[in-house]
Amino acid sequence: MSAAALPPTGSITVVDEAHAAEIVEDVAEAADAARLLIALDVDGTVLLEDETLSPGVVEAIAHAHRSGHEVMLATGRAWESTRGIQKVLDLAPEYAVCSNGAVIMKRTADGYERFHIETFDPREVLSLLGEHLPGADYMVELADGRRRYTGEMDDWNLAHAEKVSFDELAAEPVCRVVVVSPDDTSEDFVDLVARIGLNKVSYAVGWSAWLDIAPQGVDKSTALERVRTWLGVEPEQVLVMGDGRNDVGMFGWAREHGGRAIAMAQGPDEVRAAASETTASVYEGGVADILRAL
Repeated sequence: MSAAALPPTGSITVVDEAHAAEIVEDVAEAADAARLLIALDVDGTVLLEDETLSPGVVEAIAHAHRSGHEVMLATGRAWESTRGIQKVLDLAPEYAVCSNGAVIMKRTADGYERFHIETFDPREVLSLLGEHLPGADYMVELADGRRRYTGEMDDWNLAHAEKVSFDELAAEPVCRVVVVSPDDTSEDFVDLVARIGLNKVSYAVGWSAWLDIAPQGVDKSTALERVRTWLGVEPEQVLVMGDGRNDVGMFGWAREHGGRAIAMAQGPDEVRAAASETTASVYEGGVADILRAL
């Protein structure tokens, strides 16, 4: 039933019980059809480099919620730091995608639980990287959320993490491996990956000298497809926003099914090329511009 079939605003039309039930059902279906699953990257999308919020983002997220949309985060960050960002954004979605898709958190009555976890055996990839990047610092995230690292890593939250030897990193399956090498650039990492071949894992090269490695075939898009299915959102009703190379997979996922993939203006050329559209930079409130227009 279309909106035109409803009574004019301010008027009353009396119908029988069966007809009333049909109207309610049709209105509910129309609302569900218009509901978007909105997945936002964190760093460079809702947060600036100094960890302050992009202009207007909190108010714009609230507006999207009032409009009936589901807004969530899809980030490379571990849950340890993601939960604090959700709180600052006044955001409590049913799910959160963390660790570049290897971890999906689900809201419960008591907070959040690690609902879906992907792991892999890191021994081979650590051996390969250790051979080519002996001076780098390494971190792994375990299935239960614990993290182990070999040396201090600028711009990474290591609160509650355990410092270990390089050999101890591979003691059990992990959700991710992070490599930080201040002496190298992101281009150096891209060249290294091409040279040594990381064929049994998924990986993303960060803005600066870091490399994030996940289980094979796992990225933000694989986790978001699970979330979309669980929430019952139609494939074309997704909107994703990001600025980094680890967002390219979810851009392709959204575009493939008719959804919107939106890159931040300050993102690299290859990231903006993978999106269906571009918004203003994180400094100029690009996320808020998009959400306020919904």
